[in-house]
Amino acid sequence: MPMLKRFAPLVPMSFVLLLAACASHSPESQPGQVAVAPTSRAAIQIDQHKATLANESQNEGAKNYNGSSAEHVSDILDRAFSLIGTPYRFGGKSERTGFDCSGFVGYLFREEAGISLPRSTRELINMDVPLVSKEDLQPGDLIFFNNRGRGRVSHAGIYIGDGQFIHSASRRGGGVRVDSLDESYWRLSYMEAKRVLEPGYQPKTAVR
Repeated sequence: MPMLKRFAPLVPMSFVLLLAACASHSPESQPGQVAVAPTSRAAIQIDQHKATLANESQNEGAKNYNGSSAEHVSDILDRAFSLIGTPYRFGGKSERTGFDCSGFVGYLFREEAGISLPRSTRELINMDVPLVSKEDLQPGDLIFFNNRGRGRVSHAGIYIGDGQFIHSASRRGGGVRVDSLDESYWRLSYMEAKRVLEPGYQPKTAVR
């Protein structure tokens, strides 16, 4: 795994402010947390969700962007798992530079579904896409956290099933990793979830 440079290059202040909601406040590693691959139960749930979406798409003729939602979920999550261990980097949005949380989410949706998402977590959470309850989470949903205790979004990840999500955590957290929503840190900081990959639904703020 490539090592992070000790000091990241300076960036314009306007760019720093745009990314501040995610990049400068990514959560630190919690006791006992390690970067892990998805559990077998999560993998099974992902496969089941793929089959469900594929069936719905076939029956209703619903297509989303470059193909079905099921295909996009599969491609996004497969690529996400392959990036586990990629370093965290403030402002990062590629495999070469590393990722911050919103950069990781945006990279996956852009590369695997042809969807350009807003760059910051504040913009992501304000997208005009369906809001999803925690009980109805499905693989591919975007989930948002407030880890500053001030009621504002500060982190984002992608739900993978079985109560787990994948995200670019922090430098100390090891970058891209899988964590559980049941862990106290994430349970307490959880805010809401939104579904960009809704069959037949095209968000106004996400474009090809």
